[in-house]
Amino acid sequence: MEEHGFVHKSVLLYETVGSLNIKPGGIYVDGTLGGGGHAYEVCKRLGGGRLIGIDQDADAIRAAGERLAPFKDKVTIVRSNYQNIENVLKEFKYRKSRRYLSGSGSVLYQLDTASRGFTYREDAPLDMRMDQRNPTTAADIVNGYSEMELFHIIRDYGEDNFAKNIAKHIVKARAEKPIETTGELSEIIKAAIPAKVRATGGHPAKRTFQAIRIELNHELDVLENSIDTMIRLLNPEGRLSIITFHSLEDRIVKTRFRTNENPCICPPDFPVCVCGRKSMGKVITRKPILPSKRRTGGEQPFKERKNFGYLSVRERRNKVMASYIHGTGAEKLAPSEREERLQRKRRQDVGRSVKRQHRIRRNQERAMYMDLPYVIMLTLASICTLYLCVNYLHLQSAITARMHNIEAMEEKTGKNAYRK
Repeated sequence: MEEHGFVHKSVLLYETVGSLNIKPGGIYVDGTLGGGGHAYEVCKRLGGGRLIGIDQDADAIRAAGERLAPFKDKVTIVRSNYQNIENVLKEFKYRKSRRYLSGSGSVLYQLDTASRGFTYREDAPLDMRMDQRNPTTAADIVNGYSEMELFHIIRDYGEDNFAKNIAKHIVKARAEKPIETTGELSEIIKAAIPAKVRATGGHPAKRTFQAIRIELNHELDVLENSIDTMIRLLNPEGRLSIITFHSLEDRIVKTRFRTNENPCICPPDFPVCVCGRKSMGKVITRKPILPSKRRTGGEQPFKERKNFGYLSVRERRNKVMASYIHGTGAEKLAPSEREERLQRKRRQDVGRSVKRQHRIRRNQERAMYMDLPYVIMLTLASICTLYLCVNYLHLQSAITARMHNIEAMEEKTGKNAYRK
């Protein structure tokens, strides 16, 4: 490995290999082969199975070939991107894989080798290509993208608060001369960030370099578009382990794992799933596994890279049922267990219905108590109105009787009794 200049330190080596739950005789795929560190440990436990290693870096292919030479009868190395995993398996007449290991992002060799143009610590040509066959380089992005495009990739992929100012400084600098080296770009970025901010939070150029690298190699697009395919290609009880290196990748992995575990889109109050979407498995690690402090086999802890990798693992279910209770998983159930689960669901629905009725009745009583003052006022008003009406009728009757008496007296006496 040294003669090729490729020195690969395996991140989360024993945690990852242990998470795969390796069984002899299976087909295993390493989607980012690198120097072959993880693949070597898998091969030692492989028995009569086969490992397919995929990488797009020519130096990694050479280094992994040398490291895995003792297992050459059970190892197949392919130069490609792991997004082409389905075509690779078809090419070698493997329908599905038992286990799949993928490490997104770049390996330490690429980051630490100045000539590859990934590092901002040394002055080198702006390259950043993981696959040297790619005609586009980081220099093409820096010198060819518009200010708005640079702003968007630095903001979205680098999550840098000074993305707009950095993009403005880059456009201004390249107007005088093209930006060709990592050192030039690093100095431009430093000038765009206030000195007070540069004093804390690490190197000021790290986020912008990350953003350009992700844009050039389409790292997030490849990862997001490949996870569903990798899960689909797993055999029953097969496992997919993915190592992520920053929050953007980790967020994608969590989202895709969660969606594949519970893809049902039915409303929560539906007793039975009707959308027909089936769970593809379960997530083994609810929280990503971080690198342990213990290192064996002569490895050195990564002191200069705190929390360098995050491991997420999921397993495909053995069997998938055609229809399943919403939110309860997708494993195939025995008839008795399915009936018991349905009855439990019905009891829960009855309980919810009773609670709903109690809530409605309570709200009605509360409304009645709130309206009581208005009812009392209305009753009093009605009583007063009735009393006035009765008094009016009684007075009118008295007046009418009095008038009849007066008329009778006038007829009897012949005199105007009213005037007298």
